Amino acid sequence: FSENLTDALEKLKLASTDKSSDSVESCLDCLLKALSNNTEASMKIQEMGILLVLSSLLSPQSSYTPKVANIIAEVAKNEFMRSPCVEAGLIPPLIQLLSSSDQEVLLQTGRALGNICYDSHEGRRAVDLAGGAQIVAQHVKALYQNTEPGNQKLLTVFCGMLMNYSNDNDSLQAQLISMGVIPTLVKLLGVHSHNTALTEMCLIAFGNLAELESSKEQFASTNIAEELVRLFQKQTEHEKKEMIFEVLAPLAENDLIKLQLVEAGLVECLLEVVAQTVDGEREEDVSQLKTASDLMVLLLLGGKPSGGAPPPPCSGRTSGGGADGNCIHMVEAGIVQKLLELLDRHVGEGNVTVQHAALSALRNLAIPVVNKSKMLAAGVADVVLKFLPSEMPPVQFKLLGTLRMLIDTQGKQFCAHEI
Repeated sequence: FSENLTDALEKLKLASTDKSSDSVESCLDCLLKALSNNTEASMKIQEMGILLVLSSLLSPQSSYTPKVANIIAEVAKNEFMRSPCVEAGLIPPLIQLLSSSDQEVLLQTGRALGNICYDSHEGRRAVDLAGGAQIVAQHVKALYQNTEPGNQKLLTVFCGMLMNYSNDNDSLQAQLISMGVIPTLVKLLGVHSHNTALTEMCLIAFGNLAELESSKEQFASTNIAEELVRLFQKQTEHEKKEMIFEVLAPLAENDLIKLQLVEAGLVECLLEVVAQTVDGEREEDVSQLKTASDLMVLLLLGGKPSGGAPPPPCSGRTSGGGADGNCIHMVEAGIVQKLLELLDRHVGEGNVTVQHAALSALRNLAIPVVNKSKMLAAGVADVVLKFLPSEMPPVQFKLLGTLRMLIDTQGKQFCAHEI
């Protein structure tokens, strides 16, 4: 094998000088075969200086260009080969190929760039300097409505390339946001929600970008809430739901997006998840129950559900703005009744996670003055008082907090009469 490979590499060196396409093509085929799951072949390519040869073969007009880009993509799967690819000057000619109209050239070029960027500072810097991300983002914007299988594959590769380029790098993620990648990806998700690979790529992208505060304004200007809720409702697999949860959590920290998620029906979805998983004993049921409960609290609170008490989002004012408006809107939307039904099923020996989450949500909904009388009239106090015998400190704490918030500013006579 080693001798055959060395022979093929020598022939490629010779053939590349006169560019005789037949002999180059056969050498490339041999090389691709050798590279399949073989680290040794990549090492040999580096040792014999073939990366420079590949750079000279990356011509937009050449028939074998897709194979050359494919070889680079395979080579760059190995971590130790990414910096040598950059040093051999492969990035500029690869970026040039992004102006091609040939789908296979674009596909293999996207793979090559994505693999070189993966976890490689040098790769990302070279692509950044050559303006590669901008060109790929423009391609995605131009192609997102096309649902042909070949185009979907290309979009998946391009989205993957942008993720590898920006992953764990705030400044490169901010660059993508300033290019307007978020609205394009949200539209893409709407068009291709039936395509598993592309959907997953979008979710990973959203999860990465949503961590940046600067992304929230762009997300809020799209219909991301509707798309994510619609996608969530379709999912049956635990892993897919978890992927969506990971996007929803950072987005739900923004007041405007929070309201959009509530209007899109996320609270109802979460209540359904709670109902389906509350008696489950599998690890994934317990995990989903915890995540759904936490997210429900996050939607109905103004801070993160763990790590100490969140800042009060609803100030007691009756304006419709911010989280205050969210709380008022949610009571009007009938969320209280659903939470009471949930609590009623968990009196006594019920699930503590559910009790804690539902009581937390009710406490927060009771902060705006206009909500208090409505919630008392809905029977919140009666249901909450059923939990007085609980011996769980978190439940007792939330129970008292909910009652205190309900009677706060209502006037002593009214409260005494109600409770």
